[in-house]
This record gives sequence, C-alpha cells and structure tokens, in this order.
Amino acid sequence: MDAASLVREYLLLGLSFDRLEDGFVDAYTGDPELRRITENAPAPEPRELVRRAQTLRAELGNVDLTPDRMTFLDVHLRALECSARKFAGEDIGFVDEVDAYFDVRIAPGHQDQYLQAHRKMDEVLAGPGSLSERSIAHRRADVIPADRLQDCVEAFSSALRDRVRAEYTLPDTEKVTYEVVGDKPWSGFNYYLGNFQSTVAINSDIEQQMANLPHLIAHESYPGHHTEHCRKETGLVGAGQLEQTLFLVNTPQCLMAEGLADHALGAIVGEGWGAWAQEIYADLGLRFEGEKAERLSSASSQLLGVRQDAALLLHDQHKSEDDVAAYLERWSLASPQRARHSLRFLSSPLWRAYISTYVEGYKLLAGWLDQGTTVSERAQLFGRLLDEPLTPGALRVS
Repeated sequence: MDAASLVREYLLLGLSFDRLEDGFVDAYTGDPELRRITENAPAPEPRELVRRAQTLRAELGNVDLTPDRMTFLDVHLRALECSARKFAGEDIGFVDEVDAYFDVRIAPGHQDQYLQAHRKMDEVLAGPGSLSERSIAHRRADVIPADRLQDCVEAFSSALRDRVRAEYTLPDTEKVTYEVVGDKPWSGFNYYLGNFQSTVAINSDIEQQMANLPHLIAHESYPGHHTEHCRKETGLVGAGQLEQTLFLVNTPQCLMAEGLADHALGAIVGEGWGAWAQEIYADLGLRFEGEKAERLSSASSQLLGVRQDAALLLHDQHKSEDDVAAYLERWSLASPQRARHSLRFLSSPLWRAYISTYVEGYKLLAGWLDQGTTVSERAQLFGRLLDEPLTPGALRVS
C-alpha cells in the first residue's frame, strides 16, 4: 500500500463512523465520491472498523510519509479504534477512553485552586449575599437582549476579522454566516463547509452574555475554528495532505482545535480585551464594564477543571446526576439550570468525553504558547497552531 492509498483508506474509515453516529464527522471537504461510497454501503460493523483501524495503523511504517503526517495518522487511528470498540459494546474505563481519543491522561482538579478562584471572584463581585448568588445575578445582568444579539455578533465578527486579516493571511473569499438555533447541548458550533465558508450556530437555549460573546466569536470564527480550517485548507490540503480534509469528533484534532480556539481572543486582542469590547458595545448603545469583566474572567479561569471533574464523577465514579449537578453548582457557581445544561453535554454518548478537549487543550497550549516571550513570538507560535498538523504529543516534546 502506498501513502495515497493509505490516506484514502483512512478517509473512508473515518467517514464510515457517521453511519454509526450522526455528527461523528464534524467536517469533510475532500473528494465527494468517498462520501458517496460510505453512504451507499451497508452500515459498518463496529468490529470491522476496529480491524480496519488496526490494519492501517500497522501499515504506517511501510509507507512513505513525513514524520509529522505519520504521527498525525497514528494517533487518529488509535482514537478511531477506541471509538469502534466503544460502538462494539466494550467496557473501556473513562480515563482510558479519554486518553485514546485525545492523547492526554486526565485526573481530578484541585479544590484548593477552585477556592482561590472563588476568593478572587469574591473581590470582583463584592457585595451582599453569597458568592453564588452574586455570580448568578451578575450573569443575569450581563445577558445580551435577544433583539440585539445579531447586531452584537456581527460587530464582534467584523472587528475580529479585521484584526486577524492584518496578522494572518486569509483567502479573499472566506466568509462566516451566523444563525441562531435551539435544543443543542453546546453554546456555539462551527460548521465548516469547505471552500473557506463556515456557518456558526449560536444556541438560543443559553442566554448569551456580553462578557462571553467576544470569546465565543473568537473561538468559533476569528482566529479560532473558521480561521484554522481556512489556513489548513490553503496550506496542508493544498500541499496534498488530504487527511486534513476530514475532521472527526473524539480525536486529537479536537483537543488541538479547542485549545487553539480557547486561546483565540487572547492571541488576537490580548490583555485589555475588556476595554476593547467595551468600546464596541458602546457603539451599539450597550453598557459593558470591560475592566470588571476581564478581571472576573481571569479569576474564573481557575475553575476550568470543574466540568472535567464532573465528567469523572459521572462516568468514572458513577455518581448520580443530582450529585454531579450539585458539584457543578458548588464549584463552578452555576445556576441549577446551567448545571443541568452542562449535564446534558456530559451525558451525550457522542460528547461525553469532549469536555477534556477544552480543559486539557487549554492547559497544554497555554504552556506551549508561553514559550513565546514577546507578542511577536506568541503570534508566530499561534500561527503554527493554525497551519501545522500538530498533535498533543508533539507539543509535549517540543
């Protein structure tokens, strides 16, 4: 088997998973004939997918691929093998499942760190009542009026797009279209359509807050998911790395992409994003306390691990949903409604392990980006994340 044949078989294998779980293929921009082959074939047997993944992985050493492409395919075939085993009904421990999917070993967070975050948040939200009550009240007051959401989305998208295009080359024809949807387990989602076009869906079931919207648009569009897809389609796919035409849930791609996207606002705006956002909101006639929002965001970032703890409680320790919801309310200061919405995401068969992409992806990429001691060096490192087929293991050894 030559390299082209192996990559074709990898694409056919990955596309086959959509027959077992709709949505497993997050994006595919390659040869439509491969999609037709998998759609017209009988639904695959999970055990056969296990065998195909193992065969392709064993064949990697016999084909002419660059080391980075070989590493990329190796960890993704490992992830697909684990998914196929899960579909076949195997009992795989949650920590091992996350390790196979995302190439990271997870452990519970530290509650002393969460207490420190609470102390910092208490300083920012000083006043009567418990910290939980004040936090919930603050989020309620920060909600964007429903009839202004579209204006705010477009304003931040335009402002971020201008900054990204000044820093990183993007195709002239690239475009993001935004739509509001409901009944989803996530707050926002990028559907990359190929040819430098994305649709970003924003969940109307979750009240969108002024403090979060800049992060959301940066995460999904500029310089997050949409920008990464455009850059990789231009560079890697344009250079013949056709494995990059396929983006699959529960693979190391996801951890890298979510980590990149969660650092997107910091990468393109950086310190002072609160004051920058305050000016944009003021132009829209909305009052936003940017400096306060930035301080609160910095403090609450230490609570990042709480939702991964919740996943471990649910899937590793087999705690009840009521116990997990109570944990989320206590440590993340979530309202009962928001805690239950988080549980929906954590309970989804497709998304149950996905929270680790945010937690571990953010931490891993933070350490890697911190190698840059100047703004220019950090921009170059972020550009590598946009452009190269990096894996978690590659970042750990660099």
